[in-house]
Amino acid sequence: MKTKLPTPEELLAGMQPAPSRHWLDSPPDFAKAPFCHPARKDTMAQLGMPHPHDWNPADEDWKLPENWEEIIYKGLKKRLARHRSLRVFLESCVRCGACADKCHFYLGTGDPRNMPVLRAELLRSVYRRHFTLAGRLLGKAAGARTLNKNVIREWFCYAYQCSECRRCSLFCPLGIDTAELTAIVRELLCELGLATGWIMEPVLNCERTGNHIGLKPHTIKELIDFLCDDIETITGIRISPPINEKGHEILFIAPSGDIFADPGIYTFMGYLMLFHELGLDYTLSTYASEGGNFGSFISFETAQKLNAKLFAEADRLNASWILGGECGHMWRVINQYMDTFNGPAPKNTRTPVSPVTGTVFRHASSTKMLHIAEFTADLVRHGKLSLRPERNSHLITTFHDSCNPARSMGLLEEPREVLRAVCPHFVEMPEGTIREQTFCCGSGAGLNAEEIMELRLRGGYPRGSALRHVQLTRQVNHMACICALDRAALPAVADYWAPGVTVGGLHELVGNALVMKGEIPRTTDLRQEELPCPDTAPEEEQGHA
Repeated sequence: MKTKLPTPEELLAGMQPAPSRHWLDSPPDFAKAPFCHPARKDTMAQLGMPHPHDWNPADEDWKLPENWEEIIYKGLKKRLARHRSLRVFLESCVRCGACADKCHFYLGTGDPRNMPVLRAELLRSVYRRHFTLAGRLLGKAAGARTLNKNVIREWFCYAYQCSECRRCSLFCPLGIDTAELTAIVRELLCELGLATGWIMEPVLNCERTGNHIGLKPHTIKELIDFLCDDIETITGIRISPPINEKGHEILFIAPSGDIFADPGIYTFMGYLMLFHELGLDYTLSTYASEGGNFGSFISFETAQKLNAKLFAEADRLNASWILGGECGHMWRVINQYMDTFNGPAPKNTRTPVSPVTGTVFRHASSTKMLHIAEFTADLVRHGKLSLRPERNSHLITTFHDSCNPARSMGLLEEPREVLRAVCPHFVEMPEGTIREQTFCCGSGAGLNAEEIMELRLRGGYPRGSALRHVQLTRQVNHMACICALDRAALPAVADYWAPGVTVGGLHELVGNALVMKGEIPRTTDLRQEELPCPDTAPEEEQGHA
């Protein structure tokens, strides 16, 4: 049974007031804290995680191992030796406050522990006490505190009120990446057997089946066939995408949410239609059937393991390069960590080259992997697509810059080039809420759990507020994005803060506008809703570059 949510006005009125005392003298009220459901003991055991056990965040006793303090001390010491950046981040903060009001969770909750500078202090204070001379001698006067069970509760609470979006790092004059600190805290919690079910279950599924949903090869094939049935109903064209076939030039990997979940399925239909129209030499895989990487929400080692399957499958199928779909954390892992995670790409792969335009994507020379927004934007620039943007004329569209593609790989202009080509009405949200400064959906880094819906809506408030602004001033009724997690999380955020605005992927709009050779006159869009201007002329008279 779903908990009744407060109205937006009630939610904002219930923001936490700032404490009057020092944060070390103002312990959080864990009875009111939002906690994700814990991962099950058998899930943790099957993943080989240390100290798997059943526990409940609402209980006083979290059943920690007897030597839990030693585990945390050794775990932190190990990571300080491994990650040079960790010690730099812990030592260099001068508490200037530049990041304080940049976190969407702080803006939505008012909780000072959600200020990035203070969220980092939750770890930094323990580091000072156990790893610095000043902390050992001066204690609280040096900002140090002794590790105790309430600190562990605090870590778990606030490490899962950070979506690792890295907006705070953009504004930090010293470049401190609080998302990296959050990742380290989550790793340390896993050392004690503490993790969330919404993250660990998908990771276990991915290890078993190659995707987070746990879809088996025959199910993936059936779901794709169903989408091809819908494409045939809409366009009259039957598509039969190659699956698990060796020797194709391109291996295409999308997030598994696009295969089965609304509204991601319409984006996947757009992929298939585009590839068919281009005659692209590609294959899908039912083994590397997931572009996303939930392992990045647990530990660097788990992310490394899940990332490896993409390149192992490209090697097995003898593909020349990988084309990746609209996913967020897949692209953060690929662009920030892939080289050190998995080393050079397979020998059979090469720098991506568009078989349609001849463009060489040299920035992908190392990873051998290209984002589909870059691929399609290149097609638009070269006039290689026949489009009827008026099919999307009922949509006044804005664009949500998904955090990881925007901040981690700088994918800012290419999605907009495509949107302007396929949508007659495109509106930007206010400056300071888009591009590099974009706000998170509020559910990233494994926070898209139903049990913390109120927290997610608070975290989504800054994005929802910007969306509501353009809805009221520019009549925006649709928001496009290039992340499967956004497509899962933003419908709830939009429905709450800007009711009436729909959410979808970039290539859903491409599929709507794309004029395919031999198609029947279209009367509906990919959602099988009536078009504002149904096709009436023969196909060859409709298209225009």
